[in-house]
Amino acid sequence: MSGQVDPVPRAFLGVERSANGQRWMSRLDQAAENRALAMAQVHGLPDLVCRVLAGRGVSLDEAPAFLDPTLRNLMPDPATLTDCLKAAERLADAVAAGEKVAIFGDYDVDGAASSALMHRFLAHFGIDAPIYIPDRIFEGYGPNPTAIGQLIDNGAQVIVTVDCGSTSQEALAVAAERGVDVVVIDHHQMAHAMPPCHALVNPNREDDLSGQGHLCAAGVVFLVLVATLKILRSRGDRRAHLLDLLTFLDLVALATVCDVVPLKGLNRAYVVKGLIAARHMKNAGLAALLKVSGIGGPVTPYHLGFLVGPRINAGGRISDAALGSRLLTVDDPATADEIADRLDGLNRERQVMEASMLAEAEAEAAMAYGDGETASVIVTARDNWHPGIVGLLAARLKERFQRPAFAIAFDPSGKGTGSGRSINGFDIGSMVRAAVDQGLLVKGGGHAMAAGLTVDRPNLGKLRAFFDEASEKTVAALSANRTLKIDGALGASGATLELIDVLETAGPYGSGHSQPIFALPAHRVRDARPVGATHVKVTLEAQDGTRLEAIAFRAAGTALGDLLMTSRGQQLHVAGTIGADHWQGSRRIQMRIIDAAKAF
Repeated sequence: MSGQVDPVPRAFLGVERSANGQRWMSRLDQAAENRALAMAQVHGLPDLVCRVLAGRGVSLDEAPAFLDPTLRNLMPDPATLTDCLKAAERLADAVAAGEKVAIFGDYDVDGAASSALMHRFLAHFGIDAPIYIPDRIFEGYGPNPTAIGQLIDNGAQVIVTVDCGSTSQEALAVAAERGVDVVVIDHHQMAHAMPPCHALVNPNREDDLSGQGHLCAAGVVFLVLVATLKILRSRGDRRAHLLDLLTFLDLVALATVCDVVPLKGLNRAYVVKGLIAARHMKNAGLAALLKVSGIGGPVTPYHLGFLVGPRINAGGRISDAALGSRLLTVDDPATADEIADRLDGLNRERQVMEASMLAEAEAEAAMAYGDGETASVIVTARDNWHPGIVGLLAARLKERFQRPAFAIAFDPSGKGTGSGRSINGFDIGSMVRAAVDQGLLVKGGGHAMAAGLTVDRPNLGKLRAFFDEASEKTVAALSANRTLKIDGALGASGATLELIDVLETAGPYGSGHSQPIFALPAHRVRDARPVGATHVKVTLEAQDGTRLEAIAFRAAGTALGDLLMTSRGQQLHVAGTIGADHWQGSRRIQMRIIDAAKAF
């Protein structure tokens, strides 16, 4: 009947409010269920793969190509990116003339991989391009006038900025004044004003119609190098015919995974083909990092994102920001092992610092926002925090309190450097920019899910009040309607290696293509114990007696962890992801618990 309101879908397994305060819902509505059934019938695909694809918006016609992403089918003509051919022509000219080229990168994984990608390309043609990575604390993000001047003083005739430069008007003006061409290759959102440069390749500039705005910087660099190589080959450069760019895709995959860009379109092909390249271990630096990380089995997106990435980032966070890019450019295994060991040590040091700072931040948040009066936005601040770790703190606080969170490190002068992370549905970047407009921040910006800021200590209280008022209604509504989307129900006996292999055909999973979440109905908690300082290990048992090992990361002291620890012998509905854990040459199933509820 017209005007009839659709009923609210039933909660999955009847879970209206879980340990994490979420209502469980089926990911597939009726239309997606129908689409999954059609995929299975038309393409002969496994039912579960069809459910995963349909639940993530893949259409009936798209399914075969989605399962086999290829560069041939997904790579655009680089010429569709504004200024790409102009940048490629300039790089080709530099190669032909043997000009001195300098690379200016960012201090994160995308910046390190992009810098290494450009460096390795130029090295093939005999150009030893130095890489400059700014110090996160003293120089901040992007090119600065002093650094650009220094590169020119050292002989740079062309400067290529990667993963930065789109908004660096003042710094690039220095190069323009001194007659040095700058090629900017970036992917960040940018202001209306264009910086003075020879070419700016950024799929997120307003006049770019390529539709490739989802690429990370390394993905854009790769397209520029494809165009450059084509030009060099057309000019008859014999060296160009000896270079296979596909061998560089391990770097592109690393950056794509670690920069958490959506795994759609070209990004899927980058990761699928890049993992193949990574498994050949041709990049000595990446191989050394994988070895020191102690991975078992083939390289996966998890290894890149959670083992390799944090080690590369550790240099930029608390030590030498150039270590990551240096490692990814070396060919000598002994040198690679030495740098990888240093980064591994820095990562352990970072973990210790983070744990101490997180304990302080959680205590401050609990004290300031306790007694049920939780603020809409969590803002914590300390004098002794390391500014390179505040982003990690903000992410942990967001997870713990399930609301936007900031962590701010104040220096002795009273200047605070902060970072924020948001929850789905709330644009933290626009809120920070509004605070800048109100005069509450020295500077600040970001995007929907992450932001950075600089604040003077006297304005901290006003900033907290402004954030709380600006977010109160939206965050309250989001908190009251939090849901967890479940792909399907599964028993412990159904969690098999064969199932993992089937699910992997619909991967890789990541941003924009989330890992499937399954619910185990009414499984008994046979054992629950703390592992390390923050994790909870659980043994689950189905009604047929089949047992499954599971772990809830960083759950100790949370509502989820408390429920698991106090439910020994009781039945719970448990939701999470399943995967294969490689240990001493064998594969075994392990579940990662992300939520649970009592099974009444």
